[in-house]
Amino acid sequence: MKGFVVAEEGHIVNILPPVDITGGKQSQAFSMANYQHATIILQVGVSAAAPTAILLQCGTATAAVGADVAGATALAFNMYKQEIAGANNDVLGAPVAETTSGETAPSANDGIFYVIELDANALPDGKPWVQLKVTNGSNSVIASAVAILSGARFAERQSPTVTA
Repeated sequence: MKGFVVAEEGHIVNILPPVDITGGKQSQAFSMANYQHATIILQVGVSAAAPTAILLQCGTATAAVGADVAGATALAFNMYKQEIAGANNDVLGAPVAETTSGETAPSANDGIFYVIELDANALPDGKPWVQLKVTNGSNSVIASAVAILSGARFAERQSPTVTA
């Protein structure tokens, strides 16, 4: 086999199952304590208007969907955008260095996605838990997100949970 098997060489976390993010939503937090890198893919299906911001935060303990991670600290991150609806919707733009304020001008287009890249060494000491946060007003936006962790400290064919 050529390439890599994501399910065996990485760890996939369904951090935000498809949901209406009206009013904003925090994802399931995940730990990067045993991983070197995280790729987060945020997909927007249908949106009445653009979300107000896409943020990343870290903390000291896990949190379920809808709750802030303990000791939340905003993170800077790199983001690749695919904001064109329709044809060629698989081509990402150049990386954008987002500050701790996050992406404050997401697109209102349907069927788009964002890829966030984060190295574990960017996390402050004692804060290995990472969480995606999308703020939104009263407009209906259907979104979902998955995190793909790589560079396992202790690689296993079936990796243990990173959410508990």
